[in-house]
Amino acid sequence: MSARIPAEQRGPGLGRDAVRLLVSQGSERVSLHAFRGLPGLLRAGDVLVVNTSATLAAAVDARLGGEDLVVHFSTRGDDTRWAVELRAPAGGGTTRPRAGGPAGAVLELPGGHRLTLEEPLAAGADRLWWARPSPAPDGVPALLRAYGRPIRYAYTERDQPISAYQTVFAVPAADGAGSAEMPSAGRPFTAELVARLVSRGVQFAPLVLHTGVASQEAHEPPYPERYEVSAATAGLVNAARASGGRVIAVGTTAVRALESAADARGRVRPAAGWTDLVVTPERGVQVVDGLLTGLHEPGASHLLMLEAVAGRAAVRLGYAEALARLCLWHEFGDVHLLLKDENRDHMHCDSNAQ
Repeated sequence: MSARIPAEQRGPGLGRDAVRLLVSQGSERVSLHAFRGLPGLLRAGDVLVVNTSATLAAAVDARLGGEDLVVHFSTRGDDTRWAVELRAPAGGGTTRPRAGGPAGAVLELPGGHRLTLEEPLAAGADRLWWARPSPAPDGVPALLRAYGRPIRYAYTERDQPISAYQTVFAVPAADGAGSAEMPSAGRPFTAELVARLVSRGVQFAPLVLHTGVASQEAHEPPYPERYEVSAATAGLVNAARASGGRVIAVGTTAVRALESAADARGRVRPAAGWTDLVVTPERGVQVVDGLLTGLHEPGASHLLMLEAVAGRAAVRLGYAEALARLCLWHEFGDVHLLLKDENRDHMHCDSNAQ
Protein backbone atom coordinates (compact mmCIF):
# COMPACT_ATOMS: atom_id res chain seq x y z
CA MET A 1 0.00 0.00 0.00
CA SER A 2 1.41 3.38 -0.98
CA ALA A 3 1.87 6.26 1.42
CA ARG A 4 -0.26 9.01 -0.09
CA ILE A 5 0.72 11.88 2.23
CA PRO A 6 3.67 12.61 4.55
CA ALA A 7 3.61 11.09 8.02
CA GLU A 8 3.22 14.45 9.76
CA GLN A 9 -0.07 15.06 7.90
CA ARG A 10 -1.73 11.85 9.02
CA GLY A 11 -2.88 13.11 12.40
CA PRO A 12 -2.43 15.83 15.02
CA GLY A 13 0.85 15.87 16.89
CA LEU A 14 2.67 13.61 14.45
CA GLY A 15 6.15 14.31 13.13
CA ARG A 16 8.24 13.01 10.28
CA ASP A 17 9.44 10.18 12.49
CA ALA A 18 5.89 8.81 12.87
CA VAL A 19 6.62 5.94 10.49
CA ARG A 20 7.40 2.31 11.16
CA LEU A 21 10.79 0.67 10.98
CA LEU A 22 11.15 -2.88 9.74
CA VAL A 23 14.42 -4.46 10.88
CA SER A 24 15.96 -7.46 9.10
CA GLN A 25 19.02 -9.09 10.58
CA GLY A 26 20.04 -12.24 8.79
CA SER A 27 17.70 -14.59 6.98
CA GLU A 28 15.63 -15.59 10.02
CA ARG A 29 15.16 -12.43 12.10
CA VAL A 30 12.74 -9.64 11.26
CA SER A 31 10.90 -7.28 13.60
CA LEU A 32 8.77 -4.15 13.44
CA HIS A 33 9.42 -1.01 15.50
CA ALA A 34 8.57 2.66 15.66
CA PHE A 35 11.17 4.64 13.72
CA ARG A 36 11.79 6.90 16.70
CA GLY A 37 13.12 3.79 18.47
CA LEU A 38 16.13 3.69 16.11
CA PRO A 39 18.65 4.82 18.78
CA GLY A 40 17.91 1.68 20.78
CA LEU A 41 18.72 -0.49 17.76
CA LEU A 42 22.16 0.99 17.06
CA ARG A 43 25.41 0.92 19.03
CA ALA A 44 28.01 3.44 20.06
CA GLY A 45 30.62 3.52 17.31
CA ASP A 46 28.14 2.87 14.51
CA VAL A 47 28.26 5.38 11.65
CA LEU A 48 25.22 6.52 9.69
CA VAL A 49 26.24 7.71 6.21
CA VAL A 50 23.78 10.34 4.99
CA ASN A 51 23.21 12.05 1.64
CA THR A 52 23.11 15.84 1.98
CA SER A 53 21.87 16.50 -1.57
CA ALA A 54 18.96 18.96 -1.55
CA THR A 55 15.81 18.15 -3.51
CA LEU A 56 15.05 20.39 -6.49
CA ALA A 57 11.65 21.67 -7.56
CA ALA A 58 12.43 19.74 -10.71
CA ALA A 59 9.07 19.60 -12.54
CA VAL A 60 8.27 22.49 -14.88
CA ASP A 61 5.39 22.97 -17.34
CA ALA A 62 6.41 23.27 -20.99
CA ARG A 63 5.05 23.51 -24.53
CA LEU A 64 6.31 21.75 -27.64
CA GLY A 65 4.42 23.10 -30.62
CA GLY A 66 0.79 22.62 -29.63
CA GLU A 67 1.55 19.94 -27.05
CA ASP A 68 1.43 20.55 -23.30
CA LEU A 69 4.25 18.76 -21.47
CA VAL A 70 5.94 18.57 -18.11
CA VAL A 71 9.74 18.57 -18.03
CA HIS A 72 11.53 16.74 -15.22
CA PHE A 73 15.03 18.18 -14.80
CA SER A 74 17.02 15.11 -13.83
CA THR A 75 20.77 15.75 -13.79
CA ARG A 76 23.02 18.74 -14.37
CA GLY A 77 25.85 17.84 -16.76
CA ASP A 78 29.39 19.14 -16.82
CA ASP A 79 28.88 20.91 -20.18
CA THR A 80 25.95 23.22 -19.19
CA ARG A 81 23.40 20.72 -20.47
CA TRP A 82 20.75 19.03 -18.34
CA ALA A 83 19.39 15.51 -18.63
CA VAL A 84 15.62 15.83 -18.77
CA GLU A 85 12.58 13.57 -18.93
CA LEU A 86 9.49 14.60 -20.85
CA ARG A 87 6.13 13.67 -19.34
CA ALA A 88 2.55 14.13 -20.51
CA PRO A 89 0.03 15.71 -18.11
CA ALA A 90 -2.37 13.13 -16.71
CA GLY A 91 -4.72 15.41 -14.75
CA GLY A 92 -4.80 16.20 -11.06
CA GLY A 93 -1.20 17.35 -11.09
CA THR A 94 0.22 13.97 -12.09
CA THR A 95 1.91 12.86 -15.31
CA ARG A 96 2.30 9.79 -17.49
CA PRO A 97 5.32 8.55 -19.48
CA ARG A 98 6.13 10.03 -22.87
CA ALA A 99 9.00 9.19 -25.18
CA GLY A 100 11.69 11.84 -25.42
CA GLY A 101 12.72 13.79 -28.50
CA PRO A 102 12.80 14.47 -31.29
CA ALA A 103 16.34 15.79 -31.65
CA GLY A 104 16.37 19.51 -32.33
CA ALA A 105 12.95 20.12 -30.79
CA VAL A 106 12.72 23.36 -28.81
CA LEU A 107 10.57 23.39 -25.69
CA GLU A 108 9.10 26.68 -24.49
CA LEU A 109 9.33 27.13 -20.71
CA PRO A 110 7.98 29.85 -18.40
CA GLY A 111 9.79 33.14 -18.09
CA GLY A 112 11.16 33.07 -21.64
CA HIS A 113 13.35 30.02 -21.04
CA ARG A 114 13.83 27.35 -23.70
CA LEU A 115 15.26 23.85 -23.94
CA THR A 116 16.69 22.34 -27.10
CA LEU A 117 16.67 18.55 -27.11
CA GLU A 118 19.96 17.16 -28.47
CA GLU A 119 20.38 13.42 -27.94
CA PRO A 120 19.31 10.52 -25.70
CA LEU A 121 21.29 10.17 -22.51
CA ALA A 122 22.01 6.51 -23.29
CA ALA A 123 22.15 4.74 -26.63
CA GLY A 124 19.03 2.72 -27.32
CA ALA A 125 16.94 4.51 -24.68
CA ASP A 126 14.73 7.51 -25.29
CA ARG A 127 13.33 8.31 -21.84
CA LEU A 128 16.05 10.73 -20.74
CA TRP A 129 17.58 13.27 -23.14
CA TRP A 130 20.38 15.76 -22.97
CA ALA A 131 18.96 19.24 -23.49
CA ARG A 132 20.63 22.62 -23.76
CA PRO A 133 18.94 25.47 -21.89
CA SER A 134 18.82 29.05 -23.12
CA PRO A 135 19.24 31.94 -22.89
CA ALA A 136 21.62 31.25 -19.95
CA PRO A 137 22.67 27.79 -18.73
CA ASP A 138 23.01 29.17 -15.20
CA GLY A 139 19.38 30.22 -15.36
CA VAL A 140 18.01 26.72 -14.70
CA PRO A 141 18.29 26.96 -10.87
CA ALA A 142 16.45 30.29 -10.99
CA LEU A 143 13.86 28.77 -13.34
CA LEU A 144 13.23 25.90 -10.94
CA ARG A 145 12.97 28.23 -7.95
CA ALA A 146 10.49 30.48 -9.75
CA TYR A 147 8.37 27.99 -11.67
CA GLY A 148 9.28 24.47 -10.56
CA ARG A 149 7.49 22.10 -8.23
CA PRO A 150 8.55 18.76 -6.74
CA ILE A 151 8.17 15.72 -8.97
CA ARG A 152 4.99 13.95 -7.97
CA TYR A 153 3.69 10.51 -8.84
CA ALA A 154 0.13 9.28 -9.13
CA TYR A 155 0.13 7.35 -5.84
CA THR A 156 0.35 10.60 -3.85
CA GLU A 157 -2.82 12.42 -2.87
CA ARG A 158 -1.89 16.02 -3.66
CA ASP A 159 0.94 18.43 -4.38
CA GLN A 160 3.27 19.16 -1.48
CA PRO A 161 5.57 22.14 -0.89
CA ILE A 162 9.26 21.64 -1.63
CA SER A 163 9.92 21.67 2.13
CA ALA A 164 8.12 18.33 2.40
CA TYR A 165 10.77 16.84 0.10
CA GLN A 166 13.83 18.15 1.95
CA THR A 167 15.50 15.96 4.53
CA VAL A 168 16.99 17.32 7.75
CA PHE A 169 20.41 16.66 6.19
CA ALA A 170 19.86 18.68 2.98
CA VAL A 171 22.45 21.34 2.09
CA PRO A 172 21.78 23.45 -1.04
CA ALA A 173 24.63 23.31 -3.58
CA ALA A 174 26.28 26.57 -4.61
CA ASP A 175 25.94 25.71 -8.31
CA GLY A 176 22.24 24.91 -8.08
CA ALA A 177 22.71 21.17 -8.53
CA GLY A 178 20.62 18.79 -6.47
CA SER A 179 18.43 15.73 -6.58
CA ALA A 180 15.47 15.44 -8.92
CA GLU A 181 13.89 13.19 -6.32
CA MET A 182 14.36 13.25 -2.58
CA PRO A 183 16.95 10.97 -0.95
CA SER A 184 13.92 9.68 0.90
CA ALA A 185 15.50 7.26 3.38
CA GLY A 186 16.62 10.30 5.35
CA ARG A 187 13.17 11.87 5.47
CA PRO A 188 11.96 10.37 8.79
CA PHE A 189 14.93 11.82 10.71
CA THR A 190 14.26 14.88 12.85
CA ALA A 191 16.72 17.16 14.61
CA GLU A 192 15.61 15.67 17.94
CA LEU A 193 16.20 12.11 16.76
CA VAL A 194 19.62 13.03 15.37
CA ALA A 195 20.54 14.51 18.77
CA ARG A 196 19.43 11.30 20.53
CA LEU A 197 21.53 9.20 18.17
CA VAL A 198 24.59 11.38 18.69
CA SER A 199 24.15 11.22 22.47
CA ARG A 200 24.15 7.43 22.17
CA GLY A 201 27.53 7.54 20.41
CA VAL A 202 26.29 7.07 16.85
CA GLN A 203 28.22 9.21 14.36
CA PHE A 204 27.03 10.82 11.13
CA ALA A 205 29.14 10.89 7.96
CA PRO A 206 27.84 13.17 5.17
CA LEU A 207 28.33 12.67 1.45
CA VAL A 208 26.61 13.89 -1.70
CA LEU A 209 24.95 12.01 -4.54
CA HIS A 210 22.60 14.01 -6.75
CA THR A 211 19.98 11.47 -7.75
CA GLY A 212 18.13 11.71 -11.05
CA VAL A 213 14.54 10.78 -11.82
CA ALA A 214 13.47 7.35 -10.65
CA SER A 215 14.41 4.52 -12.98
CA GLN A 216 12.11 1.85 -11.55
CA GLU A 217 9.27 2.63 -13.96
CA ALA A 218 11.22 1.29 -16.93
CA HIS A 219 13.16 -1.32 -14.91
CA GLU A 220 16.37 0.34 -16.00
CA PRO A 221 19.68 0.32 -14.16
CA PRO A 222 20.58 3.69 -12.61
CA TYR A 223 22.08 6.27 -14.93
CA PRO A 224 25.41 7.93 -14.05
CA GLU A 225 25.04 10.42 -11.21
CA ARG A 226 27.32 13.04 -9.66
CA TYR A 227 28.74 12.31 -6.22
CA GLU A 228 31.31 13.49 -3.71
CA VAL A 229 32.86 11.76 -0.71
CA SER A 230 34.99 14.11 1.38
CA ALA A 231 38.27 13.28 3.09
CA ALA A 232 36.57 13.78 6.47
CA THR A 233 33.84 11.24 5.67
CA ALA A 234 36.35 8.76 4.25
CA GLY A 235 38.42 9.04 7.42
CA LEU A 236 35.40 8.64 9.70
CA VAL A 237 34.19 5.53 7.86
CA ASN A 238 37.65 3.95 7.77
CA ALA A 239 38.16 4.62 11.47
CA ALA A 240 34.80 3.09 12.35
CA ARG A 241 35.54 -0.05 10.36
CA ALA A 242 38.96 -0.37 11.99
CA SER A 243 37.46 -0.13 15.48
CA GLY A 244 34.57 -2.55 14.90
CA GLY A 245 31.80 -0.03 14.30
CA ARG A 246 29.13 -0.72 11.72
CA VAL A 247 28.80 1.46 8.63
CA ILE A 248 25.09 1.90 7.88
CA ALA A 249 24.07 3.74 4.73
CA VAL A 250 20.94 5.89 4.90
CA GLY A 251 19.53 5.22 1.46
CA THR A 252 20.64 3.44 -1.68
CA THR A 253 22.22 6.69 -2.88
CA ALA A 254 24.61 6.63 0.08
CA VAL A 255 25.57 3.03 -0.76
CA ARG A 256 26.25 3.93 -4.37
CA ALA A 257 28.47 6.89 -3.49
CA LEU A 258 30.35 5.16 -0.68
CA GLU A 259 31.03 1.98 -2.64
CA SER A 260 32.14 4.09 -5.62
CA ALA A 261 34.80 5.66 -3.39
CA ALA A 262 36.08 2.35 -1.95
CA ASP A 263 38.93 0.15 -3.12
CA ALA A 264 38.83 -3.65 -3.31
CA ARG A 265 39.82 -3.95 0.36
CA GLY A 266 36.99 -1.70 1.47
CA ARG A 267 39.09 1.34 2.28
CA VAL A 268 37.29 4.57 1.38
CA ARG A 269 39.18 7.39 -0.29
CA PRO A 270 38.09 10.97 -1.04
CA ALA A 271 36.41 10.95 -4.44
CA ALA A 272 34.21 13.11 -6.64
CA GLY A 273 32.81 12.90 -10.14
CA TRP A 274 30.31 10.62 -11.85
CA THR A 275 29.45 7.08 -10.87
CA ASP A 276 27.70 4.45 -12.97
CA LEU A 277 28.14 1.77 -10.32
CA VAL A 278 25.36 -0.81 -10.07
CA VAL A 279 25.56 -2.76 -6.82
CA THR A 280 24.46 -6.38 -7.27
CA PRO A 281 24.80 -9.54 -5.18
CA GLU A 282 27.50 -10.72 -7.59
CA ARG A 283 29.49 -7.53 -7.12
CA GLY A 284 28.80 -7.35 -3.38
CA VAL A 285 29.59 -4.46 -1.04
CA GLN A 286 33.02 -3.62 0.34
CA VAL A 287 32.17 -1.04 3.00
CA VAL A 288 28.52 -1.11 4.00
CA ASP A 289 27.34 -3.27 6.92
CA GLY A 290 23.73 -2.14 6.80
CA LEU A 291 21.22 -0.15 4.80
CA LEU A 292 18.28 1.98 5.88
CA THR A 293 15.92 2.36 2.93
CA GLY A 294 12.33 2.68 1.84
CA LEU A 295 10.27 -0.15 0.43
CA HIS A 296 10.87 -0.68 -3.29
CA GLU A 297 8.58 -2.05 -5.98
CA PRO A 298 9.21 -5.57 -7.34
CA GLY A 299 11.58 -5.38 -10.27
CA ALA A 300 13.32 -2.20 -9.06
CA SER A 301 17.06 -2.37 -9.56
CA HIS A 302 17.51 -1.19 -5.97
CA LEU A 303 16.38 -4.61 -4.73
CA LEU A 304 19.62 -6.11 -6.03
CA MET A 305 21.50 -3.67 -3.82
CA LEU A 306 19.49 -4.79 -0.80
CA GLU A 307 20.38 -8.40 -1.59
CA ALA A 308 24.05 -7.43 -1.89
CA VAL A 309 23.96 -6.00 1.64
CA ALA A 310 21.80 -8.51 3.49
CA GLY A 311 21.27 -11.53 1.22
CA ARG A 312 18.27 -12.61 -0.83
CA ALA A 313 16.67 -14.63 1.97
CA ALA A 314 16.71 -11.63 4.34
CA VAL A 315 15.16 -9.37 1.70
CA ARG A 316 12.42 -11.88 0.90
CA LEU A 317 11.61 -12.42 4.57
CA GLY A 318 11.54 -8.68 5.21
CA TYR A 319 9.22 -7.97 2.31
CA ALA A 320 6.88 -10.79 3.31
CA GLU A 321 6.65 -9.21 6.76
CA ALA A 322 6.14 -5.75 5.25
CA LEU A 323 3.19 -7.05 3.23
CA ALA A 324 1.73 -8.92 6.20
CA ARG A 325 1.99 -5.82 8.43
CA LEU A 326 0.57 -3.51 5.75
CA CYS A 327 3.66 -1.33 5.69
CA LEU A 328 3.50 1.77 3.53
CA TRP A 329 5.57 2.06 0.33
CA HIS A 330 7.37 4.96 -1.38
CA GLU A 331 8.95 8.21 -0.23
CA PHE A 332 6.45 9.09 2.50
CA GLY A 333 6.19 5.53 3.73
CA ASP A 334 7.78 3.19 6.25
CA VAL A 335 11.46 2.29 6.20
CA HIS A 336 13.51 -0.88 6.31
CA LEU A 337 16.80 -1.41 8.13
CA LEU A 338 18.76 -4.34 6.73
CA LEU A 339 21.81 -5.45 8.69
CA LYS A 340 24.36 -8.05 7.77
CA ASP A 341 24.11 -11.27 9.78
CA GLU A 342 27.13 -10.81 12.04
CA ASN A 343 27.01 -14.43 13.19
CA ARG A 344 27.18 -15.60 9.59
CA ASP A 345 30.08 -13.25 8.90
CA HIS A 346 31.97 -14.57 11.94
CA MET A 347 31.36 -18.17 10.84
CA HIS A 348 32.59 -17.29 7.35
CA CYS A 349 35.74 -15.72 8.80
CA ASP A 350 36.31 -18.74 11.05
CA SER A 351 35.98 -21.16 8.13
CA ASN A 352 38.43 -19.09 6.12
CA ALA A 353 40.89 -19.16 9.02
CA GLN A 354 40.76 -22.94 9.07
